[in-house]
Parts: sequence; structure tokens; C-alpha cells
Amino acid sequence: MPLTQLDPTAALIVIDMQKGILRMPLAHPAAEITGRVAQLARAFRARNLPVVLVNVAGGAPGRVDAKFSFTPPADFAELIPELDQQPTDLTVTKKRVGAFAGTALDDLLRQRNVTQLFFAGIATSRGVEATARAAYDQGYNVVTIADAMTDMDIAANTHSIEKTFPKLSEVTTTEEVLRTLAAT
Repeated sequence: MPLTQLDPTAALIVIDMQKGILRMPLAHPAAEITGRVAQLARAFRARNLPVVLVNVAGGAPGRVDAKFSFTPPADFAELIPELDQQPTDLTVTKKRVGAFAGTALDDLLRQRNVTQLFFAGIATSRGVEATARAAYDQGYNVVTIADAMTDMDIAANTHSIEKTFPKLSEVTTTEEVLRTLAAT
């Protein structure tokens, strides 16, 4: 379903656009995704709509079947400078796949009367999908921006965009979001 409307208080949620993740092999060129996400952030800020920059710094506690032996570089969790982080931006550091579990994200959004969330970032099938699913479950109007996200695996990216997101969100493009923002 394409974008049908812009709620009075919408927010852009940018997932894991951080130095360590953008160094990983991605399904789409990092510069293209970064450019679109930065453009979206500027457009939301220009309309005084919240921009939430989420990064990941660690893993969830507990047993997992997949064990990773990875020592991240010191700047792994730093947001990329192309986002041009502003003092008005909200920041959330997560230690789980999704950005709602174990963080104040829901409280920050509810305090600002946000009803609609636009999603962009990395990885489509993990952080973006987990957070979008939780947003849907919590009653937000969810919009996923298909060309402003990527994954490490093209098949996983495609599955999320074509199979999962249409069931819980309006799936749109950067151009359509920018056009809708400009018209309001």
C-alpha cells in the first residue's frame, strides 16, 4: 500500500546508520542509502517533525543459538556524520534487535503525540523490521521507505519489503515521502 496521508505528528525513525554497520558488505550501495536517509532527515527537520536516530551498542542478554566472536572497533556505534545530527534529534541506543525493547523510544514518541512512524536504515530484515513490527503492535501508523533501507542479504531485504512490510505498513519511496512532506 503506498503512502496515503501524513499524520499531523509523524516522526522519522532511522535505524543503525552507524559507522560500524556501514562498513559491512551491504546489498545496496551505502552512499545511495545514506544520501536518501540524510535527505529524509533534513525534510522532517524542516517541518519540525521529530527525527529519531537509533544506534546499536551491544547484544541482548540471554542465550542465543548463534554465537558471534566479534570485537567491534571503538567507533562502531557512532552515527555517521552524513546524518548531520541536530540538537533537536532524539537519540536511542538499543541493545536488542528492535528499538522499542529496553529503551524509552515509546515514551519519547508518546510525549510528542506522534502517531505515524516512517522507517529507514539498516538492516531491513532485522533492526528495521523488528522496530516496525513493534510500532505496529503498539498502534502507530507505520510507513516503511523501501529505497531508504538495505540489508546484508538481498533476499532478506526483498522478503521484508515485498512480503512482511505490506502486512503492517504503507510501503513507499523517498521521493513519495519528500513530495508528501513538501505538499503539507
